[in-house]
Amino acid sequence: MSRRSFLRALRRDAGGATIVEFALILPVMCGLLVGVVDLGYRSYVSSIVQGALHEAARMGTVGGISTDTIAAQVRTRLRDFSRDATVTVTTRSYADFTGVRTPETITQDTVPLGQYNAGDCYQDFNGNGQFDLDRGRTGMGNAEDVVYFEVRMVYPRIVPVGNLFGWSDNVTINQNTVLRNQPFAARNTGVSIRCN
Repeated sequence: MSRRSFLRALRRDAGGATIVEFALILPVMCGLLVGVVDLGYRSYVSSIVQGALHEAARMGTVGGISTDTIAAQVRTRLRDFSRDATVTVTTRSYADFTGVRTPETITQDTVPLGQYNAGDCYQDFNGNGQFDLDRGRTGMGNAEDVVYFEVRMVYPRIVPVGNLFGWSDNVTINQNTVLRNQPFAARNTGVSIRCN
């Protein structure tokens, strides 16, 4: 067989082409599979965290249950789900819904305007004697207060190939909700004005 006829026969031969095509497609398919598994698990964890958050928020709004008890309940529920996870529970209370995650109000503003500086007066909503970028008070608040609940869960990826895709080794899930406490007692809405 001449060299020319050998090359023609080799060009027409399809044997082994499937394995080469499979070798080219396999890394892409594995990457897609890992991504889908990771995304699906993250969605599942997010719904579990959201459920624990809503249970905790309902417990808290009826009054008489401490912040520590609620945080322990959330941690217990999520620890059963993922033992290597770090869970942080934050609660802050506000007088009304419009004040959630907003700074205290500046009542007398000096130059530079629009930001708090020496000589400004402000409404001290949380009563701590200093200007805050978040006017909320730590904890569950009082009757009819609006309470912001946040649960943050950091857990290791179930598929440990995150570095191959440029991902972190840990996944962070943040969920939050805002509810008003039940009217279980009288409400104090006094706000003092402070000048520095």
